[in-house]
Amino acid sequence: MSKVFSAHAVSVDGYISGRTPPGTDEYGRGLGDASMLFDWYFNGDTPSKVFDGFKLSEPSARFFDVVAARVGATVAGRTTYEHSSGFGGDGPHPTARLIVLSHRPVPEISDRQTLVTTGIEDAIAAARDAAGGKDVGLMGGEVATAALKAGLVDEVILHQVPVLLGGGRSFFHELPEHVRLRLIEVIPAADVTHLHYEVAR
Repeated sequence: MSKVFSAHAVSVDGYISGRTPPGTDEYGRGLGDASMLFDWYFNGDTPSKVFDGFKLSEPSARFFDVVAARVGATVAGRTTYEHSSGFGGDGPHPTARLIVLSHRPVPEISDRQTLVTTGIEDAIAAARDAAGGKDVGLMGGEVATAALKAGLVDEVILHQVPVLLGGGRSFFHELPEHVRLRLIEVIPAADVTHLHYEVAR
């Protein structure tokens, strides 16, 4: 069976986006003041073989492309979808189908996206069907947390950027119990350390 994994760039103190300036609309704020979390996508001279326009350091490119090539479908939550302007009617991955998990209708959903409103279990089931035997990627803290609560996550990948943001949106939300992880590999690279874990069961 295909695996389900979450991969995200995070600060050392666990944030995936920065503070929202006063008076700024919650939606459309993007990364807030945390755009440096993704500088490593463009700070090298090794082009990604999966994502056009990404030029990473050689260690990052090697790790990133292996992970990106595994993805057959991606599940994103409503907040991530709206912060990303609906991914322009497509998805965050150049070839993977996007499954949008929301508890209410999404009028702007395109025919290249699939809306699921019945919970994380059904969203991941739809993603497995769309993935064609490849793995399912999770995008966003709320989706990752819901999938962890449901016992559906096999791996967690953190692209940890050496910065303390001191506030913003945390990656992981509250869990009902501990989730133990086993470290598979650590890849140090320019401006980021890639931490690859499996979920212990």
